[in-house]
Amino acid sequence: MSPSTTIETPRSRLRALSVVLGLMLALLGVLAATPANAAEGDPYRISGNVQLDGQPLPGVVLIVDGPGGAQEVETDENGQWSVQVPERGDENEYTVTLDENTLPDGVAVVDPEDDTPNVLEVVIGPGGFVAVNFFIGEGERSVTSFFDQLVQRVVQGISFGLMLALAAVGLTLVYGTTGISNFAHGEMVTFGAIVAFVLVGPASLALPWWLGYPLAVVLSAALGLVMDMALWRPLRRRRVGVVQLMIVSIGLSLALRYTFQFFIGGGTAQLPGASAPKIELFGAVQMSAIDLASICISIAVIVIFALWLTRSRIGKATRAISDNPSLAAASGIDVDHVVRVVWVMAAALAGLAGILYAYYRPGIRWDMGAQLLLLMFAAVVLGGLGTAYGALIGALIVGIVVEASSLWIPADLKFASGLFILIVILLFRPQGILGRRERIG
Repeated sequence: MSPSTTIETPRSRLRALSVVLGLMLALLGVLAATPANAAEGDPYRISGNVQLDGQPLPGVVLIVDGPGGAQEVETDENGQWSVQVPERGDENEYTVTLDENTLPDGVAVVDPEDDTPNVLEVVIGPGGFVAVNFFIGEGERSVTSFFDQLVQRVVQGISFGLMLALAAVGLTLVYGTTGISNFAHGEMVTFGAIVAFVLVGPASLALPWWLGYPLAVVLSAALGLVMDMALWRPLRRRRVGVVQLMIVSIGLSLALRYTFQFFIGGGTAQLPGASAPKIELFGAVQMSAIDLASICISIAVIVIFALWLTRSRIGKATRAISDNPSLAAASGIDVDHVVRVVWVMAAALAGLAGILYAYYRPGIRWDMGAQLLLLMFAAVVLGGLGTAYGALIGALIVGIVVEASSLWIPADLKFASGLFILIVILLFRPQGILGRRERIG
């Protein structure tokens, strides 16, 4: 059987490419017209609790003063408060003052060793946030047990791992079918989040979420199509080496990353509903409705993808090309068409992961995908290069370890634990959990 071919004239290919590029340019035009202050959230946060004898105090006013001016905030029914600030600052950069006039009658903040116990000076650490708590009275502070904290971190790790798996599966599919280690895959994640903000954000198109988010995934898939038509397919036809392709992907990553920064700036944008209240599930586990929806969406998409990969003709062809591209072509599979479908699907999954990650962080930044890139590679290598199911297992392991490790190490270093797993697996099982051992030479 001779390999099947697809006839595609240069004129039709150019017309399709121009249409997709026109849509992309129009989208960037809308993004450029969005005011710089359209993002609700600044990159740093100060939050805390106000309690009296262990009970929350609602309606207490606090004043946060520092770069950007003074902000006034009031505690909610759970005694919690939070403000966003524009800069991290140096030592004693922000002053938090509790207004004692808003406390109940006969209640005051008292500390024999401090003349102004209702005034605290705080420094925002490398993690971008700091907690400032006022516990008034003689009541004992409630402490969450280590086991409850571990369960909470594991649940959060599963949520993070599922979101990471969406991006990692696309990355490993591209590697399996083309041999390209796409360092620009993180920017595909960022692109999905930025497009979602342009479509759904209140300061831009303000589309309903049920229309804007699917449209953002479709436009992310269109980006994958454009990249394959304009860049990767011509390079494949010229038989460019793997190392050169990797260098091209690094350059593309940098170009896209700083293009995003040019259009959205260095601040943090928030998608609608990013500050949704937490719901108590069991024990110490608390998640918002958006977090639960993110888990359900991730599981549903992964199941649909698994069925596509194992039941559909293109899915079976994708696995065949990952195993042996030459044999797949000789058996009649249109390798070029399947590779294009893989690029589109990988970009769509990355765009969806970007939307979910924007709620998990929370916030959208120009370099948010770059922060995930090494964790995506860690998940792919841990599961086995080129294996979709391996990427899923690896992403879940990385997600759980990253979140659970913050119980022992500073939260700012938790991503390093995922990279530590990568080093260990390369030392003891280089082919990954589901990868095949191969002889070199």
